[in-house]
Amino acid sequence: MLPTGAKETQLRESNSQKVHPQPIEEAMNQNPEAMETLISKVFMNISSLKSAYIELQAAHTPYDPDKIHTADKLVISELKNLSELKHFYRENNPKPVCVSPQDSRLAAEIQEQQSLLKTYEVMVKKFQSEIQNKDSEIHQLQQQIEEASQKRAKLEKNLKLRGLSTKESEDENGFFPVDLTPDLFTSAVEVAAKAIHDFSKPLINMMKAAGWDLDAAANSIEPDVVYAKRAHKKYAFESYICQRMFSGFEQENFSVKLDNTTATKESFFHQFLALREMDPLDMLGQNPDSIFGKFCRSKYLVVVHPKMEASFFGNLDQRNYVMGGGHPRTPFYQAFLKLTKSIWLLHRLAYSFEPNVKVFQVKGGSEFSDVYMESVVKNLIMDDNDEKPKIGLMVMPGFWIGGSLIQSKVYLSGMKAAE
Repeated sequence: MLPTGAKETQLRESNSQKVHPQPIEEAMNQNPEAMETLISKVFMNISSLKSAYIELQAAHTPYDPDKIHTADKLVISELKNLSELKHFYRENNPKPVCVSPQDSRLAAEIQEQQSLLKTYEVMVKKFQSEIQNKDSEIHQLQQQIEEASQKRAKLEKNLKLRGLSTKESEDENGFFPVDLTPDLFTSAVEVAAKAIHDFSKPLINMMKAAGWDLDAAANSIEPDVVYAKRAHKKYAFESYICQRMFSGFEQENFSVKLDNTTATKESFFHQFLALREMDPLDMLGQNPDSIFGKFCRSKYLVVVHPKMEASFFGNLDQRNYVMGGGHPRTPFYQAFLKLTKSIWLLHRLAYSFEPNVKVFQVKGGSEFSDVYMESVVKNLIMDDNDEKPKIGLMVMPGFWIGGSLIQSKVYLSGMKAAE
C-alpha cells in the first residue's frame, strides 16, 4: 500500500499525460537510435517531396510535358517512400502508450507533415488531370497540323499543275520563282481574256452615259457581222480592245521604241516575275518612264480615241496628261492598267520560252475550224446547209507553244441562238 499522498501524486502525473496512437516513448526507450533514424528519414523524405513538388510546379510554366512527367514520377516515388515508412513504423509499434509533452510536440509535428502530404497528394492528382488534358489538346493540335499539311500538299499540287508552284525561298533576284511551263502560259492567256472582258464593261457603260448609239458603234467595228442576239454586240467591243492591245505582240519590243539593248530569255522572265504580284500603278509610280510605262501610254492612246475620251469626260485632260509622260490615278485609267498589265505579262512570258510562243489571229469572214478556234457562245445552232460557219469577230487570238495549241476565241456570224 502506498501512502495517500503518494497515490495522489501518482494520479496527478498520470492525468498530465495523453494517450497517443503511436508508441513513440516505448519505441525510443527500446531502440532510440532506430527511432531517430526513422524520424530523420521521414523529414528527409518530406524535404525531397517538397523539392519534387516545386519542380512539378515549375514544369507547368512554360508547359513542358517531358519535365512534368519526370517531376510527377519523382513526387509519386517520394509519396511511396513515406507510405513505406508509415507502414514500417506501425508494424513495429502496434500498441498505444502514454507520451510526455515533449513527445506530443513531436507527434503533432509529424501529424502536421502528414497533413501536408495529403495536400501534396491532392495537388499531384490535380496536376495529373491537367497533364491528361494537355496531352489531349496536344493530340488534337497534332491532328489539325496533319490535316493542314494534307490540304497544303493538295494546294501545292494544284498550283504546280497550273504552273504556279512556288519554292520556300526567294531566288537571288528577290522573286519567288515559278515553273516556266505551258500551263503557266495557258493560265496567263485566261487572265488576259478575262481582263479584256472586264475592261469592256466600263467602256460600254461610259458610252451609254455619253449617249452613244451602241448598235452603230458595234457595226462600225465590224459591219458585216450578223448577231444571234442584240446582247451579243458586246463581243464587238471586246474584239475592238483585243485587236488594239495585241497589235505588235509578235514583235520582241511589242511596238515600244527602245534603245539598242539585247534582251535574253531570263530577262523577259524576270520582267514577268517583277510585275506579276505588283499593282501596276505602284510600278509606274516607281518608274513612270520604264518600258512598261511606255507600253501603257502607247496602248491607251490607241484604245481610247480622242473623240471617245472627249465624250466621256468633256475634255482631253487625261489624254494630254498621258501624252506628257504621266499616268493619271483616275478610276478609268486604273481599270485600263489592269488590262495592260495582263497583256504585257503575257508578252513577257511568250518570249521567255525557247522557242518563242507564236500568236495567230483570225480574220472576219474566215471559215470556222474547231481545231484552231473556239466559239465564245456555246448555244448557237448551225443551219441545215452544208456551209461552214463564218467568223464574225475574233475576241482573243490563239497561240502556238511548242507542239501545243491554244485555240483562238471567236464569235460566229449568222448563227441562231438556242432558246
